[in-house]
Amino acid sequence: MESQTSNSTTLHTCHTCRRTILYRCYAVIHTCGIIALMYHHAHALLTENTALVTSLLLLTDVVQAFMWATTTSLRFNPVHRTEYPERYAAKPEEEFPKLDVFICTADPYKEPPMMVVNTALSVMAYDYPSDKISVYVSDDGGSSLTLFALMEAAKFSEHWLPFCKKNSVQDRSPEVYFSSTSRSWTEEAENLKKLHKYFISTSINRPKHDNFAVKQTMYEDVKMKVEHVVNVWKVDSAHDQFRGVFDLWDYKFTPHDHPTIVKVLQNNETAAMPNLIYVSREKRRASPHHFKAGALNTLLRVSSVMTNSPIILTLDCDMYSNNPTTPLHALCYLSDPKIISSLGFVQFPQRFQGINRNDIYASELRRSFDINMVGYDGLTGPSYVGTGCFFNRRAFYGPPAKLVRPELDELSPDRIVNTSLKAHDVLALAHDVAGCNYERNTNWGSKIGLRYGSLVEDYYTGFMLHCEGWRSVFCRPQRDAFYGESPKCLTDVVGQQMRWSIGLLEMAFSRYSPFTYGFKLLGMLMGLGYSYYVFWPFCSIPHAVYGTLPQLALIHGVSVFPKSSDPWFWLYIFLFLGAHLQDVSDFLLEGGTYRKWWNDQRMWMIRGLSSFFFGIIEFILKTLNLSTSHFNVTSKANDDNEQKNRYEQEIFDFGPSSSMLFLPVTTVAIVNLFAFVWGVYGLIAWGEVHVLELMLASFAVVNCLPIYEALMLRKDDARLPKRVCFLAAFLTLVLIVLSYFFVK
Repeated sequence: MESQTSNSTTLHTCHTCRRTILYRCYAVIHTCGIIALMYHHAHALLTENTALVTSLLLLTDVVQAFMWATTTSLRFNPVHRTEYPERYAAKPEEEFPKLDVFICTADPYKEPPMMVVNTALSVMAYDYPSDKISVYVSDDGGSSLTLFALMEAAKFSEHWLPFCKKNSVQDRSPEVYFSSTSRSWTEEAENLKKLHKYFISTSINRPKHDNFAVKQTMYEDVKMKVEHVVNVWKVDSAHDQFRGVFDLWDYKFTPHDHPTIVKVLQNNETAAMPNLIYVSREKRRASPHHFKAGALNTLLRVSSVMTNSPIILTLDCDMYSNNPTTPLHALCYLSDPKIISSLGFVQFPQRFQGINRNDIYASELRRSFDINMVGYDGLTGPSYVGTGCFFNRRAFYGPPAKLVRPELDELSPDRIVNTSLKAHDVLALAHDVAGCNYERNTNWGSKIGLRYGSLVEDYYTGFMLHCEGWRSVFCRPQRDAFYGESPKCLTDVVGQQMRWSIGLLEMAFSRYSPFTYGFKLLGMLMGLGYSYYVFWPFCSIPHAVYGTLPQLALIHGVSVFPKSSDPWFWLYIFLFLGAHLQDVSDFLLEGGTYRKWWNDQRMWMIRGLSSFFFGIIEFILKTLNLSTSHFNVTSKANDDNEQKNRYEQEIFDFGPSSSMLFLPVTTVAIVNLFAFVWGVYGLIAWGEVHVLELMLASFAVVNCLPIYEALMLRKDDARLPKRVCFLAAFLTLVLIVLSYFFVK
């Protein structure tokens, strides 16, 4: 892709990364090294009497070579982009397109209603014509608590939105703005906060200029009301203002069995304010609901009936807006006549608040949201990651050159809506299209909307859109567009990624596998790039083999790698150091630090021996009809102070009720520690040196330090449970005994 130069009318530019040539040169050299390694394994398999060990090493290196090829495809043409939103902002407001925002929530305990409120208010307060914004909140749990919270948010927004725009507030999530961590916080604001507390404590009248204190008082009042109903788990529907609103929530109403609810909580027809619509689709136990993809498709239909805006923003309920000009950044691409006909979506990176200094759980996911994204962007475009994405509505209705018409004209993407949101026929149709049986015998989930068939509906949908001919763009403004919540417990981290692994494997072995279907429609580089994620779980094979086999051989005094006097020894050194040096350079060049990189590759090992390992097992069980798909919402309610303190101190939290998820990685940690001690003892006592085996064991031991600490030194509730420790020790003993017969 050629670099573009900026002029006074250009809305965006694109530049190829300077390191591209170096990437390509190194790829050729590394490929030669991999071919040589495969030859070495094949020769050993034919000439040496170590068939089992050599076969395992060959399988492991084939998997690693394939995964290296998938990442290398994303280094062939990485690009960086720049937008000029101030130029778009100079246009008349009449030219700004309408914007529909979809926010998804499902569980008021794991996703607190006040979190949903802050996300909704942050996007309602965009630096954008308010009457052109419509916010739809999908409540898949059908909670009266969430509806109550949004009703309070609607009232508060009448004061919050003008306050933000008048004072040019940057942090438009009230919770963030009124906290001491807000970037918009000034000394004046701090003084106002102190003054506000004084006014409350002395009960005197506030001066008219104390705008900040008034708004904070109003927000705290909203927060207090919402948290009260959450604590008592009930809304007082007897109150006059709620009379009749919550009548549907009777004893028959459950999160998995309830009718459709569509409530217009705020309407721009009465004032220049955004629309706010609450939607809870109908659910029946006998009807499939397709998890988050089904919820988003319901919002797509309901919004088509009510507003049908050409631009759609999808957000998770914890992803509040951190940049009030984000829509303008997206429109720099979505309004460009040169690319709009084939531009399906603009993806922003996910960013997370509250991550500790060195990101011990690799929650930033820098490879996924930075390093790989710029690589995808130089090909067909980044994949859809489920949140922080602006869509061209037309992209959900078939390829660019062929519109797939929905079953109703009212759902067509090109229809112009000019009726009232509260019109009886509009609300009636909105209820109808949100019904649980509406999608039967239609193209929804296959040719229209988000795609069904995988737990990773975002990845699947983005892939299918690219296969249809749509392109995408990666947009990374200087001020981050969105911030969300990251897990503070290792159990939540590996549990979430285990769910991803199952969904990715569903894609890998489907008719739409990127390795087959993707290669045919997207080409080799993009097909390999998409294959990187779907074959993620198979990284558990190299971690399991290289985490145990060389170490067990070291314990028994056997070499599985070439000795230091053998020329093949240096090939292993080159491939190991070359791959890690390239990885750390990518990490540092895209804004990471060395400590974060170290923690990231450590978490890669932990995920490989927990999330990926058990993800494969769960997928096999599901394929054999011995298990069923289930979607567990990751908890975003961080109200455990002890857990927060451990996280800030960079202490691994395995959770008070850690499952067997950590049994494999604990076993590997013990095996490596034993092998390291035995190898050092052999070096000192007998001068016996197995350099590569000892080097690998040393590398693993340093990575496993937090596990050893949780095994032997810690006494708190978040240490590894005793049953996991005893089972891991027993498995280590079994492996050492059994390995004697096949390693020797």
